[in-house]
This record gives sequence, structure tokens and C-alpha cells, in this order.
Amino acid sequence: MSALYEIYAIKYAMRHARRPVHFVGGDPHDTPMPMDYFVWLVRNAERTIVVDTGFSAAMAKKRGRTHLRSPAEGLSMMGVDAKAVSEVVITHMDYDHVGTFDAFPQARFHLQDREMAYATGRNMGYRQFGHSYEPDEVCGMVRLVFDGRVQFVDGAQTIAPGISLHHIGGHTDGMQCLRVWTERGWVVLASDTSHYYEHFESYRVFPTTFNLGDVMKGYETLRRLADSTQHIIPGHDPLVMQRYPAPGRELEGVVVRLDVAPKA
Repeated sequence: MSALYEIYAIKYAMRHARRPVHFVGGDPHDTPMPMDYFVWLVRNAERTIVVDTGFSAAMAKKRGRTHLRSPAEGLSMMGVDAKAVSEVVITHMDYDHVGTFDAFPQARFHLQDREMAYATGRNMGYRQFGHSYEPDEVCGMVRLVFDGRVQFVDGAQTIAPGISLHHIGGHTDGMQCLRVWTERGWVVLASDTSHYYEHFESYRVFPTTFNLGDVMKGYETLRRLADSTQHIIPGHDPLVMQRYPAPGRELEGVVVRLDVAPKA
């Protein structure tokens, strides 16, 4: 495999929360457990791919989140113009992963068939599932289908040399992760297949979940796809910002590089 990629996590928002809200069945330790919100950048000399598109300042206000910068602003700090990006992976269509999609007017969006069916189907009538979706954003993605800008994925698919998408489900019916070939081997961007390290490490589950069994099987899939558990990057864990280095002092606290080994 010759196509090596750099991978970056770009933090654009956060929220304060406590441990019991992050686990099915709660948690006996009622202590702080904040959540970070990321978009990810995968690139080499030939290709630039953005993974997920975050949410806006207006959505942060609506949902009670702390908005730090727009995803497009975060990408610009890495020299990437959102308006020129041609490839975007949408891991799933929750508001914090598909919002601001319209900031990428040239992009083709890679999405699982099952996620579109889930987001437009009967399960959205149940608040447990539908509360994480924004109808206007779902409708916007449907319009992009008619515009020929959604590239549907059915299960596992290689979308470029050294980059593949893998359906896992669980958190949502069409949840997918991204496997990337890097200098340190296969790195897996888990997104919400595992919100925190503790979820896949301890086989615990985030409460907003469509299928508990698929989440558990998904943890095995993450291990199979990655070169080690240190090659699995969870979707919302603030520890990601602590474990990996910033690509420069000016980006500390905003961006970390994931294709290098975690700090000792």
C-alpha cells in the first residue's frame, strides 16, 4: 500500500456533561465527563477528504453546546477551503455530523444507503432516535441526492487507495467508520461507533443507540480493522486532544495529528 495519509482531528465545539449520561444504565460515579465535537481531515499530496461537517453556531445555541469555531474555519486553519473540497464522508446524519454540509458546495458526500433510509423512515417518529436529527438537514441531504451529489455506500467500500468505509450500525442504523492507511499503519476513525475510549475498551454503550447488539459487534469490527486499539480514534473523547500532538504550537487545543503515534 503506497498511498499514505495524514489525519487530523479538528475541534469545533464542546459541552459539559457528567458520566451517567454517557452510558446505558448510567454510572455510579457522578463526576464530570465533557464531550468534544470534531470534524476530521484526511489528506496527502493527491487527495483531500473531510469527514463529517459538524454544526453551526445557531445549532449550538439551540442544543446548548459551546461553539468554538465553524468547521469551515477549523479547516481553513489547516489550509483547506471548504468551498473547494470535493470529497466528504458523512459517518451518519446526526445534527453534529451533517450540519453545515452546505458550506461544501463542490463536494460529493459518501453516505451509507441504510443511513438515508433510517433518517427518512419510520424510526424518526420515535423521539429516542429522531431527537438527534434535524429535519431541515435531512431534507437538504435528500435534495443533494437529486443533484447527484450523494455517493451511496452499501456495507464496505474502498473510496480511494488506502481509504475504506465500513458499515457498523448500532448508534444509528447506517452508522459507518473510516479506515485509513498511514505511516503508523491502519488507523480507524470510529466516529460515533464509539463516542469515548471507554465505550469500546470496556464494552459499554452510549444511551442514544438504535441497536445494542450492533454496537457490541461494532467494537469487534473496530479492532479487526485497526492495527491496534491505539489506532482507534473515538468520536467525542476529549482525551484525543490530550493523547495526540498538535501539528504546530499555534494549533494547540484546536487540531491534533492522528497518523502519528500517541504521546507517551
